[in-house]
Amino acid sequence: MESTAQHRQSIWGNLKDNYRLYIAAFIIVIIAEFIGVKTFHVGSALIVLYPMLFAIVISVLLGKDILRFFTKKEAKKASSLVLVVITPFMAKVGVLAGANLPELVNVGPALAFQELGHVGTIFLALPVALLLGVKKEAIGATSSTCRDKDYGLICHLYGSDSPEARGALSIYIIGFLIGTVYIGFLASFVASLNFFHPLALAMACGIGSGVMMAAASGTLAAIYPDYADQIIMLAGASDMLAAIVGIYFTLFISLPITKKMYNFLEPKLSRGNSRLRNSDKLKGDA
Repeated sequence: MESTAQHRQSIWGNLKDNYRLYIAAFIIVIIAEFIGVKTFHVGSALIVLYPMLFAIVISVLLGKDILRFFTKKEAKKASSLVLVVITPFMAKVGVLAGANLPELVNVGPALAFQELGHVGTIFLALPVALLLGVKKEAIGATSSTCRDKDYGLICHLYGSDSPEARGALSIYIIGFLIGTVYIGFLASFVASLNFFHPLALAMACGIGSGVMMAAASGTLAAIYPDYADQIIMLAGASDMLAAIVGIYFTLFISLPITKKMYNFLEPKLSRGNSRLRNSDKLKGDA
């Protein structure tokens, strides 16, 4: 009884201390949903803007660096609440994995090869991030495509207020801001090469992000109207399976590789980067 009373008191205290945060989040969600999904074409590429994008933009504007509606304390508290929001999504992915286990076994090898492409972010982006002076944030930012499933996994492993989670969140937001535009143009460009079958391109639309999948598959459906229904169906299945397989790929392959590479490269590249900055400083003083 005493522990229950303390739990209720802690919940009430949390609501009392952060009521502005919860009310603002509720209002932002209503505004974003009222705006709805906006789509438009740029050439043959379909650009899709989802409510979450508008919610992110509004939240950034209200942050402590622009309109300063939220305080630094509230911003820090909001980051710790992200895991609470992501957890139901992770549970949904787990349920989907169990329900589609036979299908996963059948197409698993193909999707596993698709996931291998994500290793490129490690070998290309991690050294660049370290040269730019990024520290442990680089682990979260370069170990995966940083979509919902990946960010939830990083938060679960390192905590939502960790440097790794901040790195993953930064790429997650960038993906929402420019990712849909980029992948829409990419789908249009690859289709224009007339090298791949439309259904093969549809399978490639699934990267574990519903927003990007919709942009890519919508573009392909507009380019190949005869295959439109099959493209949408295959892209959706590919996206769902990529989200499921991607969690295990990140957990057991790409994240361990990223950590090993970080431990190996960070002392070397950071030391070289530090010497370069000191050299530039001396030239400036001279």
